[in-house]
Amino acid sequence: MNMDEIVAIDIHTHAEEPCDTCRDDGYNEFQAGMARYFKNPAGVEGMLPTIEQTAEYYRERKIAAVIFPVDAERETGFRRYHNEEVAQIAAANDDILIPFASIDPHKGKMGVREVRRLVRDFGIKGFKFHPTFQGFYPNDRMAYGMYEAIQDEGAIALFHTGQTGVGSGMRGGMGMRLKYSNPMYLDDVAVDFPDLKIIAAHPSFPWQEEALSVAMHKPNVYIDLSGWSPKYFPKILVQYANSMLRKKMLFGSDWPAITPDRWLSDFDKAEFKEDVKPLILKENARRLLEM
Repeated sequence: MNMDEIVAIDIHTHAEEPCDTCRDDGYNEFQAGMARYFKNPAGVEGMLPTIEQTAEYYRERKIAAVIFPVDAERETGFRRYHNEEVAQIAAANDDILIPFASIDPHKGKMGVREVRRLVRDFGIKGFKFHPTFQGFYPNDRMAYGMYEAIQDEGAIALFHTGQTGVGSGMRGGMGMRLKYSNPMYLDDVAVDFPDLKIIAAHPSFPWQEEALSVAMHKPNVYIDLSGWSPKYFPKILVQYANSMLRKKMLFGSDWPAITPDRWLSDFDKAEFKEDVKPLILKENARRLLEM
């Protein structure tokens, strides 16, 4: 990856289409609900991009993309991707894709072994956790073995925070409980694993000030700005991004739910300082990823 040619790093993109399976487990209905929430016609029509198509989209725009699946088999019944396959496709497109993985923390010691193997053998740079989707509090000691392994291996832990498009508008919210994604639970994780690089994903509605507080107080906690158009960002989020947290904010789109084209267009019109924009778009992520 030629970082001099890369214009931005999208820290939050999803590998949505299965690499090697036909979805017959309810996943298509779930994605249709997500697409309605985000007004994304591709999801409604069952035309979500493959990882290879994602790579081509980002390559055309000279934007690097951190890409990951989400393992929520236990909570949802949806089969997960093979993390190894995502890593292999990312490796074939390593001029533009940066591979993260996902392991449900309920997998315990098996998950710990998988963390170490994926980092050492497949070049995985980080791990995506979705507390609402996976049904756990981030500070649950059940997950601590995985955090320790991620910290030991020098990888990143990225956590969904705040209200989610997952299950929004669906009956009973598809069983998803928002309480798990309060960013204040990451404060315990940051204390207990002070050398673990942590990203709190998304504007953390309705807990935005909690997320800002944790990122202000804990040196190892960053915030990515994915999942919302910047035109809807809370004023206080923009205020802190322009000042005390200018070096801890990261560009993320939430592809394919939100495209970089849409996000970047709205970002350019939002009230971010000109000298802050390059930090958010590329430099902060480059430093965190050590690229």
